[in-house]
Amino acid sequence: MSRPGRGGVFITFEGIDGSGKSTQARRLAEALGAQLTREPGGSPGAEEIRRLLVEGEAGRWSAETEILLFTAARRDHLEKTIRPALEAGRMIVSDRFADSTRVYQGVARSGLRDVVDRLHALMIGREPDLTFVIDTDPETALRRGLARQSGEDRFESLGLAFQERLRAGFLALAREFPGRVRVIDGNRSETTIAAEVAALTRDVLARCGHG
Repeated sequence: MSRPGRGGVFITFEGIDGSGKSTQARRLAEALGAQLTREPGGSPGAEEIRRLLVEGEAGRWSAETEILLFTAARRDHLEKTIRPALEAGRMIVSDRFADSTRVYQGVARSGLRDVVDRLHALMIGREPDLTFVIDTDPETALRRGLARQSGEDRFESLGLAFQERLRAGFLALAREFPGRVRVIDGNRSETTIAAEVAALTRDVLARCGHG
């Protein structure tokens, strides 16, 4: 795990839509007194791009176009929100980051992981210090996601088989990056999950000299 720059700590939450990761990101940020942000979005420019990505019909963009849009949004998010917080020595918690693009566009929608990685290295060049993958049953998560009726259900509309590919992709990513990724059983109560996340975070912060 890389040491946070200038005392800042960058924590991300990942998982399939409806996994409960947004709730856990909010709870951890509140517990830590950290800045909470999200992707796509997290800065004014990135929020504008978000609407292009999460609304509309499923086939609106090709996987290649999505990768470019997500990278553009992430670059603005990095410049305007993430990097300033870390340079000021603050903790920042993000609901999604680059791992989502690696899984959604790089694996589940196409075989473009190498493109995602090259763009990330060129334009982003930053990984979280700690990532939680909230692992939830895909069928349950899909029901939750569709029940929200938020209007931001473009990816949920791709169906259960897509959600199952996403889950497999996130679990594979955890095996790929064991130094920073922790898989959390999301098929439990919100409070139980939050307690485990908080305990693991305290352990990591202590080892990084932030305890």
